[in-house]
Amino acid sequence: MAEELNPFKIAQEQLDEAAEVMKLDKAAHAILREPMQTLTVHIPVKMRDGSVNVFEGFRVHYNNARGPMKGGIRFHPQESIDTVKALAAWMTWKVSLANIPYGGAKGGIICDTKSMNDSELESLSRSYIRAIADFIGPKIDIPAPDVYTTPQIMAWMMDEYSNIVRHNEFGVITGKPLEVWGSEGRGDSTAMGGMFVMREAAKMLGIDLHKAKIAVQGFGNAGKFAYSLSKRLFDAKVVAISDSEGAIYDENGLDMEKLEKAKSETGSVKGYEGGQKMTNEQLLESDVDILIPAAIENQITGSNADKVRAKLVLELANGPVSPEADKILHEKGVLDLPDFLVNSGGVIGSYFEWAQNISGYYWTADEVYQRLDKIITKSFTDVVNLRKEYENKGQKITPRTAAYIIAVGRVASAMKTRGWY
Repeated sequence: MAEELNPFKIAQEQLDEAAEVMKLDKAAHAILREPMQTLTVHIPVKMRDGSVNVFEGFRVHYNNARGPMKGGIRFHPQESIDTVKALAAWMTWKVSLANIPYGGAKGGIICDTKSMNDSELESLSRSYIRAIADFIGPKIDIPAPDVYTTPQIMAWMMDEYSNIVRHNEFGVITGKPLEVWGSEGRGDSTAMGGMFVMREAAKMLGIDLHKAKIAVQGFGNAGKFAYSLSKRLFDAKVVAISDSEGAIYDENGLDMEKLEKAKSETGSVKGYEGGQKMTNEQLLESDVDILIPAAIENQITGSNADKVRAKLVLELANGPVSPEADKILHEKGVLDLPDFLVNSGGVIGSYFEWAQNISGYYWTADEVYQRLDKIITKSFTDVVNLRKEYENKGQKITPRTAAYIIAVGRVASAMKTRGWY
């Protein structure tokens, strides 16, 4: 029977597994299996040819027991309500694991940004905010950028919300440009947080990052920063990288300037001069020490997990490893660190931006990175220590299950304290 890859069913399955291990109260489990609120909107936009397209959009509020909700907005042609619900659930666990005062949310619009000009994108962005304005706010729900949304789109959205409430409300959106009080260090905070986790995991596994071979799946924002930061921080060697068209491998290490040139001139990193062309599937199975999936969901599944040769899998993307693959990697002795730990640097950076907007006091990039390092390293340590606690009791659990137990436990405790069950 084929593995179920519906993202929300996967999110529920992951929760169910943790709930069983931690013996979660049945009432808390029932509350946490579903989002609190789901909003679907239909947005008419006049296109440049004079026609009107009606776009479908979503905003999901998963849980706000620990604070106002936080979560990105995706513009994607394959967006679906199940994907948004899953991402809202994962964001709930992500902010809880980081122990920052938020709940989880997510949003999205079904659209193809590559076929739209700036005027159409601005109209769509502003119209979406008008449609969900009663659903968001700096004390209610604070959106941020995600797949195919940008700081400029966040600026338009912040401005539209400010127009609605008739005063500047910079804290309603994070991931904004610096000109409208975005945060220093926010642009690469997702990958930077992942690098701090990689540093700690490498120490634990005895991997010398200077000598390690690293493969990165994805050449978007997270993938590019993972490449550049691993070289800048650790002088590490990235030997393989990919985009949606394919991958390139060079055991001597890849050169970013040549990768950028190949991408701009040929449309893919496959056009890289030198090296060996391969598929995304072959990249995942390549002979490396560290594998960083930084693309999309369900890339490592039950069908290919046994072929992964890396000692460490660092989930920089959301949901790149399926539940079946998670078990296989664990049994193989691969340390697979879950997405809502590894990529939490993005929401931690957004938390810093929101805090700065509310206080009106702004930090340097170095101050942001120092605070990020402290929070995400503590999260990693919490997960490692909880695994050890269970092992000492004779029960081996995956890092993902340990992270879930911590995150779900904090949300359930907040709900219990508030009298929700």
